[in-house]
Amino acid sequence: MRRKGEGVTGYSGHTLLQAQRLRRELTDAERKLWSVLRNRQLEGAKFRRQQPICPFIVDFVCQERRLIIEADGGQHAGNGADERRTAFLESKGYRVLRFWNNDILSNLDGVAQVIAIALSTPHPAQAAPESPSPSRGEGIGAINGGPI
Repeated sequence: MRRKGEGVTGYSGHTLLQAQRLRRELTDAERKLWSVLRNRQLEGAKFRRQQPICPFIVDFVCQERRLIIEADGGQHAGNGADERRTAFLESKGYRVLRFWNNDILSNLDGVAQVIAIALSTPHPAQAAPESPSPSRGEGIGAINGGPI
C-alpha cells in the first residue's frame, strides 16, 4: 500500500523530480562515465543513472549485478555521510564503487577497467529478504560482503 504522496514506484514526487533534475544536469565526470556505461557497453550490463534507491539517489546502478557507481567531487573527501550511505546500500546487498571526478576525467579507461572487473566478479552476498524462508535456504549462514 502506498503512502500519501508516493507515486507508483513508491518514491515521493519530490524524489522523482530530484532524480530527473540530476539526470538533466550531469556533471562533466558523470557525463563522461555515462558515455561508457550506457547501452550495455561494459560487460553487457544495464546501468541506470541518477536512480532512487531507498532514501538515496545513486549516480549509476546496475540492478542485475547489484553494483552502484558513484562519481565523487572534492566535497566528498572525508565525508562521514558518504560512509554511512555506502554502509546502508551495502546492507541492502549492493556493492558500491566510488571514483574521484579527477580519475574519471583523466583516466576513463582505467576506471572502466575497474568497473568491468567488478561486473565480471560474482557478488559475494545479496541482502537477505525481510522474512527469510528456510525452505528456500534463506537466512541460514548468510554472509554479508564488504566493499571490493
